[in-house]
Amino acid sequence: MHSKSVVIAVFLLITATFALAATPATMRLDYFHTGKSGEQTFSVDRVVIEPLPWPGNPAKAVDDSNLGVYLFEVTDRASGKLLYSRGFASIFGEWATTEEAQRVHRTFHESLRFPAPTAPVKVVMKQRDAQNNFRAVWSTEIDPTDKYIDRSHAPAPAPLIPVEKNGDPATKVDLLFLGEGYSAAESAKCEKDVRRLAEGVFAVSPFKERRKDFNVWAICAASPESGVSHPSVGQYRRTLFDSTFDVFGTERYALSFNNRAIREVASYAPYEFLGIVMNEKEYGNGGIFGQYASVSIDYPTGVSVFVHEFGHHFAGLGDEYYFNANVAYAAVPNKVEPWEPNITALLDPKALKWKSLVNASTPLPTPWPKAEYENSILETQPKVKQMRAEKRPEAEISAFLRGQRKKQESYLNGGDYADKVGAFEGAMYETKGYYRSQQRCIMISGPTFCAACRLALERVIDMYTAN
Repeated sequence: MHSKSVVIAVFLLITATFALAATPATMRLDYFHTGKSGEQTFSVDRVVIEPLPWPGNPAKAVDDSNLGVYLFEVTDRASGKLLYSRGFASIFGEWATTEEAQRVHRTFHESLRFPAPTAPVKVVMKQRDAQNNFRAVWSTEIDPTDKYIDRSHAPAPAPLIPVEKNGDPATKVDLLFLGEGYSAAESAKCEKDVRRLAEGVFAVSPFKERRKDFNVWAICAASPESGVSHPSVGQYRRTLFDSTFDVFGTERYALSFNNRAIREVASYAPYEFLGIVMNEKEYGNGGIFGQYASVSIDYPTGVSVFVHEFGHHFAGLGDEYYFNANVAYAAVPNKVEPWEPNITALLDPKALKWKSLVNASTPLPTPWPKAEYENSILETQPKVKQMRAEKRPEAEISAFLRGQRKKQESYLNGGDYADKVGAFEGAMYETKGYYRSQQRCIMISGPTFCAACRLALERVIDMYTAN
């Protein structure tokens, strides 16, 4: 563990660097997002000035990526000039698509962070409509001289750990890891886990080649209890961010709904992207674009699972897996081109998002062993159910599952275009009508990102660096 004096020195160095550049403060708008399916309202919780100056690149304040379900814009109230914008997704937006949202209202806490303005501004929230165009759904005004803006700063919850520092935060991508479910006695484990996770991220392209474009930080604040809640197995833990498995009824889906606690702790580090490192060994994870990615760090493949979730969080990558033997996925009528950069509806092959990566001889759509892959999945669960009914040994069942996975992997790796970039049908939870750029990818199954994902990730890196 770094000594407290070293960490304080790093913290002061960051602050001094910002001050020399006359960097603005960091303003955060906390708000409540309430509603149900097809219905929503927004209301201000509070406006705060965070402890550290703004970490972003002042030359790249406007988001032109066209990513996200939502987009917020900060404009000068007097002139209407656009000062800052960012696309993002939210837990509310995901929950609104669930069955529960058809029946009940819920409230979620959310935050917007931007450079503190010097004059009154208007903050406008936009959301995609049925045609995937952004439309304004809420706005509020902020006067930076308002006496009710919270400028108080509590003591830092834990030392700031500089895992890897490659330059001024204003010209780097700043990635912050927050420990969750680590007791005070487990702080050393937290730092070790974070470093292991960071190495896993930078082992994968394009992060490997762009490592010097990142700063990596960690805050390992202690939780009252070790581990996180897992309601389906009767496990409840009081932790720093109230993280839990079983989100939206899915056992492996693990998120925190305590946004305010997350933002309060994270405000003591320069950051644009967040990883929540859960001190757990069961399979659990999540990734929300522009919010955070979470993972159970001691799950055997936890590091690779995090890289998948980080793809969601960092660049809004869509899931490329699509087939489940227990679910009948029907094609959505009247498809529009999805905003996710690695998925296409292929409505116009000439306008394919990753067209520059496709060889002229590759057909669109692109053939692959799709039927064989799907049939292998379809035959798996009934066979397992039969084996369990026959009380076959668990080792025999596990061997069967390993064989099925090996067979499925062979189909993802097979066919005439296995190493080509094209448009392979099957993505976004649907068997028909959505396409991915390559047969295999971390976003479906595999150790590396596909070509379209790598391109999208690089574009986001460029949004935050001096390149």
